Amino acid sequence: MAAARNPGKAAPMQAYMKTDQPFYGIQAVERRQIFKECAAEYPVGSREAYEDVIRTLWNGSHREDLYQALETAEHFKTFRTPESWPLYEFLVRTSSNWDTLDWIATKLIGGLIPQDRNLERHLKVWRFDSNVWVRRASLLAHLKHGAETNFELLGETIRLLARDREFFVRKAIGWVLREKAKTQPRWVIDFVRELDGQLSNLSRREALKNVSPKEDPDRDL
Repeated sequence: MAAARNPGKAAPMQAYMKTDQPFYGIQAVERRQIFKECAAEYPVGSREAYEDVIRTLWNGSHREDLYQALETAEHFKTFRTPESWPLYEFLVRTSSNWDTLDWIATKLIGGLIPQDRNLERHLKVWRFDSNVWVRRASLLAHLKHGAETNFELLGETIRLLARDREFFVRKAIGWVLREKAKTQPRWVIDFVRELDGQLSNLSRREALKNVSPKEDPDRDL
């Protein structure tokens, strides 16, 4: 990646993410190609190597190093098992912005929950964490579960966080409800009505983006 750096793109990318961490200036398509070539030449063959590569990249000097850590974590599916939970929780707790946290929460953490529902106990604890990114992860872990969504736990989590003042928590509430509305619009409509006056305008607006007037004729448009 150092050889592929592009200073002309690095500064705008860093400004967009509002981070002090420098970028190489490598956009996603080229970065993924670099990863693909390296993964093919140097495949990860053990859990020890899996964790070592991820932690090494995660501690890298540039933002793209972190992205490659997450590419590694996602790519080698053999190791995406409940045994990796401590590593993934470490990544959640050391994330500093939505670009990494959302990836970890939706793809890595979210991918483990259906494998072992006992892991939901951690999500319940995360809801009360002082770290905004950990609280956001307790919501976004449900994002991609589709028919396997634990609606009871998701609903309980949203009720607990409905009055959270952090923008990224409010946005996550709206995002996860908007996603569920694609397949369960009635549940989302009824749930938003139940929390009338508790959800922020941002959460409510995002939640109902995928709900048509026909599905919710009483909606205040």
